[in-house]
Amino acid sequence: MSITPINSANLTALTAAERMDKQYRYQRYVYDGSRKYYLWGRDTLLNEISLEPQDTLLEIGCGTGRNLFQLHERYPQHALYGVDASQLMLEQAQRRLTPQSASTIHFKQGLAQELTLEQLGVQQAFDHIVFSYVLSMIPEWRLAFDHALTLLKPSGTLHLVDFADQSALPRWMQAALKQWLAWFQVHPDVQVPDYLQTVSLQSQGQLQMRYLWGRYALLAHYSPRSTCL
Repeated sequence: MSITPINSANLTALTAAERMDKQYRYQRYVYDGSRKYYLWGRDTLLNEISLEPQDTLLEIGCGTGRNLFQLHERYPQHALYGVDASQLMLEQAQRRLTPQSASTIHFKQGLAQELTLEQLGVQQAFDHIVFSYVLSMIPEWRLAFDHALTLLKPSGTLHLVDFADQSALPRWMQAALKQWLAWFQVHPDVQVPDYLQTVSLQSQGQLQMRYLWGRYALLAHYSPRSTCL
């Protein structure tokens, strides 16, 4: 099935959730198979997440649940939550649930900057929150990031992987990637690393951040309270 880029002019009058459903109406069927070729670093991020007993984890922009199902294989007893703006993508995720995973993986439709603990049916903030190639899809990503911190325990960790500035890659490759991403309403912001550093300094928290593959991707772990990961 071919993937048709979304024309931004046709999305102006739609809500964020409607835009996501429109964009992924057909892409959802090939999403996981196609994204593995350019959403690099997701598995690296997952391998660096260590859950202690009783830890809870929320992924914002979980899509088809790919990351959550991988985490479930490692931590089958842990409560994992996924939120996405697209109900259609969540329907794909729900189809992948098994009797075993359905008791610990929970999906909810919602927007990153409006999500509440009550909507998720939990009483306490999360120990871990994951943004995997999501901030570059949210125009007001700072609001989404800041709001996520209100859902995170002070002792918790926010994990992030997303496109970086690709400054170490050949210019033709940078141009081709940016054009490709723009077709799908993905707009990486080179200010993300500076923002993470600013937030970390202001909170006196701990930030571990590095670039992958010629600054293709940015990977970060941020803890509001200065503790080792």
